[in-house]
Amino acid sequence: MNEQKKQIAILGSTGSIGTQALEVISDNNSMFEVYALTANNNVDLLIEQSRKFMPEMVAIGNETHYQALKEALADLPIKVFAGADSIAQVAEMQPIEIVLTAMVGYSGLKPTIHAIKAGKKIALANKETLVVAGEMICELASTYHAPIIPVDSEHSAIFQCLAGEGNNPIEKVILTASGGPFRTKSLQELEHVTSAQALKHPNWDMGAKITIDSASLMNKGFEIIEAKWLFGVTPDQIQVVVHPQSIIHSMVQFVDGSIKAQLGMPDMKLPIQYAFTYPERIKSNFPRFDFDACSQFTFEKPDEERFRNLAFAYYVMEKGGNMPCILNAANEIVVAEFLKDKIGFLQMSDIIEEILAKADFIAKPTYDDYVKTDAIVRILTKEMIR
Repeated sequence: MNEQKKQIAILGSTGSIGTQALEVISDNNSMFEVYALTANNNVDLLIEQSRKFMPEMVAIGNETHYQALKEALADLPIKVFAGADSIAQVAEMQPIEIVLTAMVGYSGLKPTIHAIKAGKKIALANKETLVVAGEMICELASTYHAPIIPVDSEHSAIFQCLAGEGNNPIEKVILTASGGPFRTKSLQELEHVTSAQALKHPNWDMGAKITIDSASLMNKGFEIIEAKWLFGVTPDQIQVVVHPQSIIHSMVQFVDGSIKAQLGMPDMKLPIQYAFTYPERIKSNFPRFDFDACSQFTFEKPDEERFRNLAFAYYVMEKGGNMPCILNAANEIVVAEFLKDKIGFLQMSDIIEEILAKADFIAKPTYDDYVKTDAIVRILTKEMIR
């Protein structure tokens, strides 16, 4: 372990964000070092990453892979752990400076809480953490002085637009959305789209879950909720604008009417690197935007009739309590079932709407309430699909 290099833990190292983060670390190996890697299921890639980056420790969420992981790394001085609790413990290890939370879904909540309580700088790529328990996470971050730097391209853009603005009041934040692969499809056409079609995102290369969320605009709904907590804005100060070119990653409008935008190629490595180096910027070899090649930027209003998930996000944000947690749990199940072609694209929103009406509302949830809500809603949703 090199004391001079920033020690980084990557939670979810085998996913889309995790693998790109490792590329950023590889390109800047004089500045960064991998201290810990964790994955849920992809043991083969975790073994490959461990042999290349030689972290102090690795952890696999699915305990059935523990033996295979341990045996594959037996010739190396790497500590090997398994289970959700061990991932949470890895996140709080003393030498780690930055914890990149790139796990998919609700599973990111517990380790993020542990990392915050250990006072780590959080590079937040797991949006569900703030969706499910935004109020609790923000209070903990404030109590334990743990900075949260957003890695999502939209929130990173807003974060960058706010840099140097001090306490200048914000009129609104404007989240841009590509509109996904079905932006121009009618309701009738949406009834027949397949998961294979939904997985073809026009601009971004992402994991299956987030790609489906982008097609249904649930991803944007989650980003609305995240923006509320990250930037201390009210729901009516958050606007979504469809920008199919995905070059403007998001904007901030100030009280004097001035709008600041952050532009760049649709490449997640830039926000990942910025989160690692903030407040500095370092040279990169990422592709540069060519104004000559792109003759126009277009903007349009999102259609909440075809993409109802945006309206659900505003609704649960207004209600507060455990409602966002209910939304997230129901969505994780419907996306998994849609990926197996068990339900249709539009049915995902139908089922979520029913669950939001049925599930028990808790106005002031504790951590245990979130855990219970998540478990109950998953069962409810699965039963409804059967």
